[in-house]
Amino acid sequence: MAGTVLVTGGSGYIAGETIRQLLAAGWTVHTTVRNLAREAELRPLLGGTPETLKFFAADLMADAGWAEAAAGCTHLCHMASPLPASAPKNHDELIVPARDGALRALRAAKGAGIRRVVLTSSMAAVAYGHGRGQHRFTEADWTNVDSPDAYAYVKSKTIAERAARDWVAAEGGEMEFVSINPVLVLGPLHSADFSTSLEAIKKLLEGSIPGLPNFGFGVVDVRDVADMHVRCLTAPDMAGERFLCSGRFLWMKDIAAILKAGLGDSARKVPTRRLPDWLVRIAALFDPLIRQVLGELGNERDADTSHARQKLGWTTRPEEQTILDTARDMIRLGIVKV
Repeated sequence: MAGTVLVTGGSGYIAGETIRQLLAAGWTVHTTVRNLAREAELRPLLGGTPETLKFFAADLMADAGWAEAAAGCTHLCHMASPLPASAPKNHDELIVPARDGALRALRAAKGAGIRRVVLTSSMAAVAYGHGRGQHRFTEADWTNVDSPDAYAYVKSKTIAERAARDWVAAEGGEMEFVSINPVLVLGPLHSADFSTSLEAIKKLLEGSIPGLPNFGFGVVDVRDVADMHVRCLTAPDMAGERFLCSGRFLWMKDIAAILKAGLGDSARKVPTRRLPDWLVRIAALFDPLIRQVLGELGNERDADTSHARQKLGWTTRPEEQTILDTARDMIRLGIVKV
């Protein structure tokens, strides 16, 4: 069953792969970008024709363009949300566009008669503020935004998802709403304009960090994240659903070992020695980006994805393949010089 779907934020990493999969499955896609000048750059990367892929100008912080983008659509994938490469000066720089943009998309969807909405949330809305140590999370878990561990991006994703769910409950009528909560998204690249989520692989390959901090994260392939979105658009009984989207949890030392084993000489700059926690804490005094993720030190945030596997029939490819595909494309596209 393919209809017409609005995918917001068409220049994004996950959105791009989702659009490619939707077009391949026979959907007609509307997508939003902040500036229509980007259409000429994006269309060759996304595929489709002017009839099957249509671009609309819309911004998370303005009402203009949303009704036009949603008109004629049967489904909505709301994926646009700010993901900065540096720490913002004020948390509201991320929270306000994430929350208000989600509500703008939902209002446009209701106005267009859209009945199924899939929201790209994040593991950031699930796994923070639960204390140090090892945790295994399910869809029932929510981040505590009042925790010191909840930095700006974490707050923005949590507040936006809660606001969207509250709006649908109060205003959505018959609208079905489902959220997807991915961990760190890696995988192939189609251009050198790469997502902030790939920064860890870039830093390892170029040797720009002196060692391996005691950080880790769940890893998931962008192709598998997109696949989950497509499944959520078509699967029955999605109202109120929430799905964690993750492969295995890997420490930085595990990712470094995969790069070394799979890339040979191309991974010669990847560090092998561990960085002690005390040294990372000193570095955080001078680097605001490190400072905001200090709460990650030693935390193992694992995701139980049994719900998605059972309800959607969803599976993931091996994490080693995902990491090596990411690295090889970064090298091929000249993002990293090895």
